[in-house]
Amino acid sequence: MIVDDGSNPFELGVATELFGLRRPELDRPWYDFGLCAATPAVRMHDGLFTLSDVAGLDALDDADTVIVPNHPDPRTPPADAVVAAIGRAARRGARMVSFCTGAFALAAAGVLDGRPATTHWRWAGLFTTRYPRVSLTPDVLFVDDGDVLTSAGSAAALDLGLHLIRRDHGAEIAAAVSRRLVFAVHRDGGQRQFIDRPVPAVPDTSLAPLIEWAQQHLDEPLTVASMAAHAAVSPATLHRRFRAELGTTPLAWLTAERVSLACRLIERGEQRLDVVARTAGLGTATNLRLLLRRHTGLSPSAYRLRFGAGVTTRSGAADRSG
Repeated sequence: MIVDDGSNPFELGVATELFGLRRPELDRPWYDFGLCAATPAVRMHDGLFTLSDVAGLDALDDADTVIVPNHPDPRTPPADAVVAAIGRAARRGARMVSFCTGAFALAAAGVLDGRPATTHWRWAGLFTTRYPRVSLTPDVLFVDDGDVLTSAGSAAALDLGLHLIRRDHGAEIAAAVSRRLVFAVHRDGGQRQFIDRPVPAVPDTSLAPLIEWAQQHLDEPLTVASMAAHAAVSPATLHRRFRAELGTTPLAWLTAERVSLACRLIERGEQRLDVVARTAGLGTATNLRLLLRRHTGLSPSAYRLRFGAGVTTRSGAADRSG
């Protein structure tokens, strides 16, 4: 991860927590994570503290994944040396990742030209004006464009970070890390980044009991109507609550949960696709193949080969083929 003068410590903490801490409970090699900067000492946002003894930008020469710096005020451009280092890393094929306004640094290096991306909604207008060649999607949590991934506001860094772990290690490992963080609700990139009411005004109206119940009944013929009936509300009200609290629709949430369960079943060694589809509530093997490819970019056989029981991912060298 590159840090630059004025970087926000929150995103630094997210990356360190997700990729830098040892995970002995997972019993597999983890990421080889480090920080680098244009100068040995870097003053963080508002002078909260200064990082010292930071590695130089030449540390990027061997990095498989590069996370670029963000700035609370993107009107302050990244250092020229940082922009040049980002460009070199992208040209040699490193996977490029930005958190929040870090998309400005990627765009300054030309990495996002002609590609989809997102950034914090507050700075979407400035971004579009400054970088018109980028296809900005301002109302999603993150965008995965293969070897370039961008996220929205600060909290979306967690969503994108867990998405990267899911890509690299599979749904089971990502779920384990999510539980360790007490961040169990999976939000996919297509959800809105600006949620009108992130915390329910009245605890009794929270979706948490319904979500817990639905997760325990994924193998049953759940529908939006049956979920609404269980919550004793109309389907329209349920739809509004999902939009307000989770930024997605009930059907999209339900489908994502079922695909996630199917992924975990495949990772645990279940070979029979009809059993996986039935247990995850996806109906048929054909539907399973369609939705798994739509959500992960992989067929069931490719997913099993990549994340199945006994598969080991080399530390620090994530397979980016999916």
